Amino acid sequence: MKRQLKLGVIGAGFVANFHLMANTMVPDLEIGGVFALKGAEDFAVKSTAQGRMQCQVCRTIRQLVEENDVIAMFAPNYTRVQLMEELVEAVQNNGKQLNGLICEKPLGRTIAEARRMVELAKSTESPTAYFENQIHMKAVQKALIQLLRLQKTAGPFTLVKSNEEHPGPHEPWFWNPTLQGGGVLSDMACHSIAQAEYILTPWGFLPGFLKPVAVQAETTLLKWGQPKYRAELLERTGVDYTKTPAEDFATGIITYRNPSTGGLVKTQFTNSWMFDKQGLRLSTEAMGPGYGFEINSLRSSLEIFISDAAAQTIGDAEAALEKSTASRGLLTVQPNEVDLYGYVDEQRDALKAFCENHDALLSWEFGLHITRLCQAAYMAAEERRTLDLTDPDTTRRLETYRSAISRGEGHKVLGLVV
Repeated sequence: MKRQLKLGVIGAGFVANFHLMANTMVPDLEIGGVFALKGAEDFAVKSTAQGRMQCQVCRTIRQLVEENDVIAMFAPNYTRVQLMEELVEAVQNNGKQLNGLICEKPLGRTIAEARRMVELAKSTESPTAYFENQIHMKAVQKALIQLLRLQKTAGPFTLVKSNEEHPGPHEPWFWNPTLQGGGVLSDMACHSIAQAEYILTPWGFLPGFLKPVAVQAETTLLKWGQPKYRAELLERTGVDYTKTPAEDFATGIITYRNPSTGGLVKTQFTNSWMFDKQGLRLSTEAMGPGYGFEINSLRSSLEIFISDAAAQTIGDAEAALEKSTASRGLLTVQPNEVDLYGYVDEQRDALKAFCENHDALLSWEFGLHITRLCQAAYMAAEERRTLDLTDPDTTRRLETYRSAISRGEGHKVLGLVV
């Protein structure tokens, strides 16, 4: 059984570089190559500078497959199905058995895309890992272990509120709903929904145990639909929200049934691209019968202060905190963001699973499940009603559903006045 694996990375953008930082703390999963249309050379230089293995810039997917044990899909959402098809062809032509496949959230922009990704992965007979880092946060795992005895005696959690908020994405394509698959709900609610469901799952059962029965949601364009900010967004990214708007705020409730007890539990998610405070905030509140816990990623043991005069020397506000909006004043600083957010532990989980030849804690099937819930939230918001997920007609329509926002028809549901 292999204990050390070489990782080939597809994509060299923001999330790939975040995983590159996390990888320094996972010594037995070494990055051996990268394939990307943009940024591959810089990524390879930074990876090699970590001092463990030469990271090779691969010119084709086939080369990446031939020279690595595990392949990670970190490329933009709109490229993934095509890239995955090329990967499968390379695996089949090469006759190589990969030790594992990784895909960063979301698995697909629609249920159809996510299902296609699952089918392609199965054709390679490779174990899979769906990356939703917030489930692997040490704070989440520690809280669940600490409250394990109470879960067993008083009963499992009944309500989880999970939120992710920041001022907006880095890359222009993230803002484009026809490329990304929507707005903030598609981009970030997958994190919140997955984490909340995982916490609600009774101890001892695998992710996906709970059965979703109803979804209600709302999508709104609050900040980036205003004329001033539409103009700023157009100048900075080339995305025109007067033509193809996407939501910058989304909230909703998902109701689940526990198959073993018949009881109902709920999650509430809130996500925004208009959180103009310190920077990225992850907040979770979980409640069970007589117990609970709360997480807020902006609470840090470290704070620094920078005066207006000294601020002229600051080069990168995000050195303190991802999506930071300020470089002076009293700043929250997280000394190790990649570990705090769960990126390190999800890599460790994937490494262990692949070395043992099985799926990680979260498989691509779970990624398909989360994609289905996100699309159900879009449909519920569009139709302005609570969606019954036990209704056969609803589940049938979801299979081919594509939201109005992702089709570039956000005006129909967001009420934007130009």
